[in-house]
Amino acid sequence: MKIGIDCRIFSPRFTGLGRYTSELVNRIVKLNNELVYPHTIVLFFNTAEYQTYKTPKNVEKVLVNAKHYSIKEQTVFLYKLYKAHLDLAFFPHFNAPIFYRRPYVVTIHDLTLSFFHGRKMTKWYHRLAYNLTIKNVTKKAEKILTISKNTKQDLIKILNIDPEKIEVIYNGVSPIFRLIDNPNVSAKTLKKYKIKQQFLLYAGVWRSHKNLARLIEAFSILKKEKNLNLQLVITGKPDPYYPEVRNTVKKFDLQDDVIFTGLVDEEELLHLYNAAHIFVFPSLYEGFGLPPLEAMRCGTPVVASNTSSIPEICGKENAVFFNPYNIKDIAEKIELVYKDPDLQAKLVTNGIQYSSGFSWGRTAKKTFYILQRCLNRSKNS
Repeated sequence: MKIGIDCRIFSPRFTGLGRYTSELVNRIVKLNNELVYPHTIVLFFNTAEYQTYKTPKNVEKVLVNAKHYSIKEQTVFLYKLYKAHLDLAFFPHFNAPIFYRRPYVVTIHDLTLSFFHGRKMTKWYHRLAYNLTIKNVTKKAEKILTISKNTKQDLIKILNIDPEKIEVIYNGVSPIFRLIDNPNVSAKTLKKYKIKQQFLLYAGVWRSHKNLARLIEAFSILKKEKNLNLQLVITGKPDPYYPEVRNTVKKFDLQDDVIFTGLVDEEELLHLYNAAHIFVFPSLYEGFGLPPLEAMRCGTPVVASNTSSIPEICGKENAVFFNPYNIKDIAEKIELVYKDPDLQAKLVTNGIQYSSGFSWGRTAKKTFYILQRCLNRSKNS
């Protein structure tokens, strides 16, 4: 039988949805080839990934070249899906063609755009496209995969989805992220970014729901009122749509204390996780939230928001949580961990053990099981 997978967002590079898709696809292909009677897996790519992907046995690749939210997504991609004569399609992101009527499974990572509209696609037709697409894809899917119980509850509450239709499968943590015994390994990265003392670390994108401005303001309290000898390191590509990040640094005169690294590669991020004194995750909303688990895997204490899926994914015994809307509380919880070596040691020990339970291999096996179950149901109907 034929399984099609939307790989237009496939990327082995360090991006959330790209990472999810590439980790699953590579493992599902391997699991499929271990079957006595393997399926044919058809992968739909845009140009860059189509050219670089080396096709294993029992795999076909199709060039689509259709961006998300584009007319081509609703026409060219739709045509090529039908042309492939799939028994089941898997969309690792909710952007499926509205008029696709064959059986499919979809992953809904979060409903961020339902709570936080962002500033990039703000026209009425952008909102309409999002609402139509996500309502359509969840209504028609054979099965909906989510990456947390919190996202499942959001789907039930906001889109009125039958709970029996939703399967929760947690993301994995890449084995790339690990504890480095020798602190000198990170020295080159620290020197590159002019990190000269103990530091707090944030890793992720810059968007309004990531709450970076409040983190910076809380950091100002720690520096100027609590006199803590710290730097704050913020990774991620600077985004002109969110000028408040840099503006808050200027407002509180923290230019010498806040370091913006820009995008970092995996090796540098590994070094930063290991070298950080505390990892801080101030996000207002997450469908899952990988960075805290990656930090735990690297032996770094985590202080994080008490909202959405974050306590669920981090585990209540493995991090200290704050109210992300309360700047004073953010500062107090960071100071609590900073001044308590015993608490730090507990968080490190618990975090390493706990985060080791999240593997992409397990995620892929559970996902492939669901796909096969839906295939059998389709075959027998």
